[in-house]
Amino acid sequence: MTIGSGGSSVVVPRNFRLLEELERGEKGIGDGTVSYGMDDGDDIYMRSWTGTIIGPINSVHEGRIYQLKLFCDKDYPEKPPSVRFHSRINMTCVNPETGVVEAKKFGMLANWQRAYTMEDILTQLKKEMAAPHNRKLVQAPEGAFF
Repeated sequence: MTIGSGGSSVVVPRNFRLLEELERGEKGIGDGTVSYGMDDGDDIYMRSWTGTIIGPINSVHEGRIYQLKLFCDKDYPEKPPSVRFHSRINMTCVNPETGVVEAKKFGMLANWQRAYTMEDILTQLKKEMAAPHNRKLVQAPEGAFF
C-alpha cells in the first residue's frame, strides 16, 4: 500500500502490511468461503500462513474445503508469496505432483502487483475453480492431501 498525495508517496513497511492482512483475515472475509491466518503466532517475520477455500457452487468443488499454505518471503509484498495447496486438487494452474500454484499459469501471480493481497489470491483461486476449464475436472477423493 502506498500513501501520499501531490506526487509524494510513502510505502507501507512489510510488517505493517502483514499486520493489516492478519487483522482482516481474523475478522472474516465476505461470505466466509475464503479465510486465512498465520500458521505460527510466534513467527515475528509473519512468513507462514494457512488459507482455506470452500469450493464454489455449481462445480465439482462445491462444498469441499481446500487448505493451502502461503509463504511470504522477505520480499513480500514486492514479490508474491509462494502458494501451495495442501488439499489435493485438480486445476490447470496447480502442479499435480506438488500442489504448488504455478505462477506462469495463474495470472495474478504472473502479473503480481504490490497492491494485491493474500485475500486477493484466495478469492481469485476460488474464481479459477469455477472457470469452465476447471469446474468439471475429475477430483481426488475428499480428504486427500499432497
